[in-house]
Amino acid sequence: MTLVATPPAPKLELPPLKLGPLTVDTPVILAPMAGITNSAFRRLCREYGGGLYVAEMVTSRALVERTPESLRIISHDDDEKVRSVQLYGVDPETVGQAVRMLVEEDRADHIDLNFGCPVPKVTRRGGGSALPWKTDLFTSIVQTAVKEASKGNVPLTIKMRKGIDDDHLTYLDAGRIARDSGVAAVALHGRTAAQFYSGQADWSAIARLREALPDIPVLGNGDIWSAEDAIRMVRETGVDGVVVGRGCQGRPWLFGDLMAAFEGSDVRHKPDLRQVAASVYRHAELMVETFGDEGKALREIRKHMAWYFKGYVVGSELRTKLAMVTSLEVLRETLDQLDLDSPYPGGDAEGPRGRAGSPKKPALPKDWLLDRTMDAAQSRDISHAELDVSGG
Repeated sequence: MTLVATPPAPKLELPPLKLGPLTVDTPVILAPMAGITNSAFRRLCREYGGGLYVAEMVTSRALVERTPESLRIISHDDDEKVRSVQLYGVDPETVGQAVRMLVEEDRADHIDLNFGCPVPKVTRRGGGSALPWKTDLFTSIVQTAVKEASKGNVPLTIKMRKGIDDDHLTYLDAGRIARDSGVAAVALHGRTAAQFYSGQADWSAIARLREALPDIPVLGNGDIWSAEDAIRMVRETGVDGVVVGRGCQGRPWLFGDLMAAFEGSDVRHKPDLRQVAASVYRHAELMVETFGDEGKALREIRKHMAWYFKGYVVGSELRTKLAMVTSLEVLRETLDQLDLDSPYPGGDAEGPRGRAGSPKKPALPKDWLLDRTMDAAQSRDISHAELDVSGG
């Protein structure tokens, strides 16, 4: 991998991230992303740099039911030092059961709760970024989860958004409730559910949360596309660490850049096309190991192609072929057709990636915004919603 020095920057005096008994030397967290952060991608990222690498989100109900897919999601490589799992749930009892299972069966060293997902099928049921609006439900889930996790001395964190929309912000209340419930850290994505991934992340909200919660670690998420963005976020907000999501899609070497930046080094990865092709093939091989099914693995790798080759000179015909690969052999043959001597294209390969979506009115349960507490009908519907989201 080509390494290039950038203009030197002063070293950040940021200590290792402490999460209960855990110490994360490089205060960087890979955000859980469905269909992305499986064990193959986590290994690829770990090979470049340090940090905490969180598995894909899994529903509490699916885990309690021990569906094959949910058990695959929470599986970790033997050499993953910290087995990190993110749970999604809307019912305190079920979330508690899932946490208890992870702890009693020694399946996780760190557990994160998802209160940030903006996807309509999740918010429509009152979950994800819609849930903190109901402070009684949010409090019950977090307190139950912390209680169960503490029995095994497993640190529990939460990840959330600013709120539902600009008129229904929840992050400060939710942060205080989480702190008072005993969470090990709080991560904030500086967008509302209504924004989805559009526009700019509001780092000033992250700074306000940092100021409001001086006694626990606060982590910042949103628009970290480079190591320099991470440095800027830390300086502007005072956070204890950063959470990286879409910025590493097709760029697992970003974690190498982040580790270098936090160590005060100005060296950055600037891969040419040959090096990118090698990473793609390595990723595909790891996916085959993960799924034990070459056809499924190659179908899964297709979504990564546009991210890996963003900004590089790759003709439309080859891009189409890469998006339809069916085997490692076909992938190898297609990659060999690239102009592998093409250099790093600079800024064209950097910056935003992935679908940003557009602002939209969040899908919510009936009368969800009328009150900050649950009524009888909503409580009944929530228990049914938990049953409906099984499957991992």
